[in-house]
Amino acid sequence: MEKKPQFSGPRPQQGANRPKPGQKPSPGDRNSNGNGKDQHVINERIRAREVRLVGDNVEPGIYPIDKARRLAEELELDLVEITAQADPPVCRIIDYQKFLYQQKKRMKEQKAKAAKVVVKEIRFGPQTDDHDYNFKLKHAMGFLKEGSKVKAYVFFRGRSILFKEQGEVLLLRFANDLEDYGRLESMPVLEGKRMTIMMAPLKGGTKKQAPKQENQKQKGPKPEANKVAEEPASEE
Repeated sequence: MEKKPQFSGPRPQQGANRPKPGQKPSPGDRNSNGNGKDQHVINERIRAREVRLVGDNVEPGIYPIDKARRLAEELELDLVEITAQADPPVCRIIDYQKFLYQQKKRMKEQKAKAAKVVVKEIRFGPQTDDHDYNFKLKHAMGFLKEGSKVKAYVFFRGRSILFKEQGEVLLLRFANDLEDYGRLESMPVLEGKRMTIMMAPLKGGTKKQAPKQENQKQKGPKPEANKVAEEPASEE
């Protein structure tokens, strides 16, 4: 009688296909969330004996966990634990991979819509003339309209630091001329050779300016022209 060859190698362990703690589950594992992060407990990982099902594709109510899993399998969807702190836990039957995709897409859109803070700098001298001032003021209006912040500063070179009060007046004038386009975040601050202010754009755009009203005063009834009150002549 021939003896069967014996293999000296290690025997395969039971449950070898199960992921170890901290190991990323395989993509085909129905009980995994597909990204290695336990954002939600799903399917066989739900340990409660009964759960409360909510959603449009099932009749809401409390179900034994086995029946809830069976309903999910019949619909070819996943049983997902939404609120674990509730008693019993609240679950939904959904396509979990589609849910994660939509959630990721929504977060990406929100991130794209988040306003990026852009700071534009405008430099003045302590004795800037009106032409140069108006030119830079126009640029600042455009920056604030497009949603950028404006950092305006007066640079004092050499002995011009003696005119710091003149520079402060210029920056306050600049902020006042831009009040319909932005708000002043800080008063003029002298740092070294620079005196700086920061203007932030107004939320919702520029202020709505009231229509110019011409000097229309409410006038009473117009007196009749060329009407002279005749007084009776006094008898002499």
